[in-house]
Amino acid sequence: MFKGKTAIITGAARGIGQAIALELASKGADIVIGDVKAEWLSETEAALKQTGAKVSCKELDVTSSDACQKVFNEIAEENGRIDILVNNAGITRDGLLMRMSEEDWDAVLTVNLKGTFNCTKAVTRTMMKQRSGSIINIASVVGIMGNAGQANYAASKGGVIAFTKSVAKELASRNIRANAIAPGFISSKMTDALSDEVRQLMLDAIPLSAFGTPQDIANAVTFLASDMSSYITGHVLSVNGGMVMS
Repeated sequence: MFKGKTAIITGAARGIGQAIALELASKGADIVIGDVKAEWLSETEAALKQTGAKVSCKELDVTSSDACQKVFNEIAEENGRIDILVNNAGITRDGLLMRMSEEDWDAVLTVNLKGTFNCTKAVTRTMMKQRSGSIINIASVVGIMGNAGQANYAASKGGVIAFTKSVAKELASRNIRANAIAPGFISSKMTDALSDEVRQLMLDAIPLSAFGTPQDIANAVTFLASDMSSYITGHVLSVNGGMVMS
């Protein structure tokens, strides 16, 4: 499906980013994985090499425009092209608004929203020269519905959704598509550590009565990165078990 194509996944050290990298590799893509510390990528790199895929690891600070441009220029030179960008890097600093520090607000907006801007801007010139490309931004159900205690995270992910739609309109004439995925509650170490009572409350809000998995998000990325979605751009694909329907 992706033979001869290069895919970049940010925040690929674990969880959703790791699952996306492995899924795209299984479909034949050459994989470039990035995270703020290169050593964090060792587990993902080892798993990718078992698939036989061509893999490259990059230390990537998405909050730095200069760092992003330097790394993306390197990737374009080394691989000859960049076909898929998955902006997955993100953090949380949860807390009620009245107690939220300016530092926690800035940190989340800088990584989640500015980081998506930096990486997208850095890849645009290469994709425009190719006249092709698929940009997929990982947003969140919280960016659609909001959530108490996550004003910073919700604002960042809502911003990612609006940013995606604007980019889609700007780049469509060059055959570059931009879409977003809004995951709901996804199984993780965090959800595994919750009490049974809290887990049940969360499940009660999901019509399918189950948490999603990182693989569910990876499957959605594969669809949006492929020619199966060649007439889809500016779309927000909700993967949330029916938690929010729009």
